[in-house]
Amino acid sequence: MATPDAALLQQIDKLSAPELRRLLAEYLTSRKLGLTWERDAIAHDRALNADVVLPRLVPEWSHTPDGCTAHRNLIIEGDNFDSLRLLRSTHAGKVRVIYIDPPYNTGNKDWVYNDNYVGANDRWRHSQWLEFLYQRLSLARELLTADGVILVSINDENRSRLELLMDEVFPGRRLGSLVWRTKDTGNDLTQRFSHVHEHVLVYANGSFAFNGRATDRSKFRNPDKDARGDWSPQPLTKAHDYTVRENTYYPIQDPDTGYWYPCDPDSVWRFASEAVIRRLCNGDEAAVQAALAALRSDTMEALIAKKLIYFPPCKQEEVMRFETKADLLTVIAVGKGPMLPKKKTPLLRPDLPDIDFWVDKPIAPGRPSRKEHWTAKPEADRLAPVSSWIAGMNEDSTDEDVELVLLRSARGGVATEEIKNLLGSKAFQHPKPLSLIKGLLSQATRPGDLVLDFFAGSGTTGQAVLELNAEDGGQRRVILCSSTEATTKEPDKNLCRDVCAERLRRVIAGYAGKTGYTLAQGGEFAYVQLDKLDGADVALDATAHHAAALLSMRNAGVAPVECAQAAIQVIAKGADWLLVMCTQTGAEVLNALRVLPEQHGVARLVVVAPRPKAVALWLAERGVEAQALSLREVLTQGQDGKKARTRG
Repeated sequence: MATPDAALLQQIDKLSAPELRRLLAEYLTSRKLGLTWERDAIAHDRALNADVVLPRLVPEWSHTPDGCTAHRNLIIEGDNFDSLRLLRSTHAGKVRVIYIDPPYNTGNKDWVYNDNYVGANDRWRHSQWLEFLYQRLSLARELLTADGVILVSINDENRSRLELLMDEVFPGRRLGSLVWRTKDTGNDLTQRFSHVHEHVLVYANGSFAFNGRATDRSKFRNPDKDARGDWSPQPLTKAHDYTVRENTYYPIQDPDTGYWYPCDPDSVWRFASEAVIRRLCNGDEAAVQAALAALRSDTMEALIAKKLIYFPPCKQEEVMRFETKADLLTVIAVGKGPMLPKKKTPLLRPDLPDIDFWVDKPIAPGRPSRKEHWTAKPEADRLAPVSSWIAGMNEDSTDEDVELVLLRSARGGVATEEIKNLLGSKAFQHPKPLSLIKGLLSQATRPGDLVLDFFAGSGTTGQAVLELNAEDGGQRRVILCSSTEATTKEPDKNLCRDVCAERLRRVIAGYAGKTGYTLAQGGEFAYVQLDKLDGADVALDATAHHAAALLSMRNAGVAPVECAQAAIQVIAKGADWLLVMCTQTGAEVLNALRVLPEQHGVARLVVVAPRPKAVALWLAERGVEAQALSLREVLTQGQDGKKARTRG
């Protein structure tokens, strides 16, 4: 048995029996392969349930334009672990898209864990980083909708560790990754290998799909007057050498003209040939039928018979014919033989096994293609998929094999200039360019989605959401979580307020000649700070301000525009219920509660108030159907390690 950690040994006598059993169970069941890291298991468990996190609205730092009656967008100041704990109690299962750009664990003292900067010489640097992310990703998982997705930026060095961690937190949910080139000039190392790429890992719940792009209908035409209607030409070749795919290397013939078309020896046909299969099976009919049954598509002969292969028209004088092999080899030697039309590479070579076949055969120019009819294309397949790589803004990129949605992004240096233009200084280290996040969200979100970034940094995600809303008239909402990053040397530093919130405020107002954003486009936000209370002290220390903000976020999905003032505050309204909060329960308040259902056209009340049992009884005696809850009950809901439930 491995020697326990020294710190754990010191506290072993102080552990309770359940805690000792917890440690033993973890040791006995821990996996020996896969991802493991050092963790103080007891400290981990206590951290998850140590206290209650409550939101407190800061009206003077919020952005509340005229006409704003409730905030749909949130900026939360505080440790993002605490922010996620709060959101678990208010937004469980409500967030469709999460994008984060976490610290990369480079050793450059760019992130803090347990109140300490983690440097390159820290013995437990990787374990601390994994534990740091594990705690946060585990909470984030509970926030996603059934078709939600999380996109995580990471550098090359830490990608492998993070992927293993993501596989553990989101088992079976890996979609893949996107590759982003951070800069055009290389930072060549001594090994002459340049690190200029980063990655965006994509993990999603079952029914998620990128938006894609509707297939360009203009590519569907009908030059041969096919009765089945318009069709699009699809490539007939696949990038395999003929020595590897023997059964897909063969000539094909146009049955109407009799012209022959050679197979590219470096990129053979996509479809097998029944004739070739029969030849390879040496007349064994059972083997032939077994081979045909194993095919996942029609043979080339079947496709030709169904007239799903298009042979391009050509003039008779363009057709090549060689009476002898010597004539054919002579033409090949001088580079005048049959060639690929675009690449100008030879289709016939002296070393090919079928070279003799082409003597005295009419060889047509051009390349056949498979016909994909618009009417036969399933609705879901009429969308082009997202490319796995992100091209530069001015990069000339084509893909002849398959139609892709090509995401585009500026390089990393552009992001720094964007912040300088907005705030007048280099206010944030290593920001991501707006075009990158906007491109990702344009494919991952729908117009009414809620987007979360709990490593919000400079607030780029918020600006991306605003721009997308302005472009498509969407009603996307965003939650940004950021810390102050204050230190003993800079106790007044507040990155969340002075960079993230300030950036969003200036973007909404308009800057550098750019138009701002209206309330309808999401041009507002609530600024919320976090207060942490011991669970036993909630009833004494929690305020009406905490309760109003929390209940509004949980039940209405919005934040109030001002702190709670009235004795009765309406929080949310459902089809047949009204949720209200009372700070006192005097006769005047009770009488006002009694008439609320009639005033709002609902059947019942959900009342948060002091003395909830007495309030419910008083209302019931007067014929009002009501559920009454204590302040402590609603404030601690969802913060006990269990998933939050929605009241109402």
